Amino acid sequence: MSMKEKSAYLKGLLEGLSLDETKPETKIIAKLIDVIDDMAEEIEELTEDVETLNDYIEEIDEDLGEIEEIVYDIDEDDCDCCCDDDDCDCDCCCDDDDCDCEGEFFCAMCPSCGEKIYFDESCDPEEVVCPSCQSPLIDDEDEE
Repeated sequence: MSMKEKSAYLKGLLEGLSLDETKPETKIIAKLIDVIDDMAEEIEELTEDVETLNDYIEEIDEDLGEIEEIVYDIDEDDCDCCCDDDDCDCDCCCDDDDCDCEGEFFCAMCPSCGEKIYFDESCDPEEVVCPSCQSPLIDDEDEE
């Protein structure tokens, strides 16, 4: 039974009791039932709005997932990464000793833009340049 049906049931009970409508108690009960009826209507409208918004959010989430797959070329079956990091966007970024990666990879933050820079042991850190802002990882002025 919905809130609206319960409210109508209470209103019917009040009318069926044949109470003296001039008494203050009867007037209060009638007004309370009217308030309950109004609240039941509002709750019903809010419930419908929430259901509509939930459906809309689910559609947006599905669309966003499809866009992420296209933009980031995500194919979960082809993942070569050996780490369990959800934010990982490299071929191998773990420092696990049991890892069977070829060589060791390093991660550093660009001092200019804050972008993560990944490079392997064959790179000289003084020669590494940020792919986003083209600034060097280690500035000659910083060394002095």
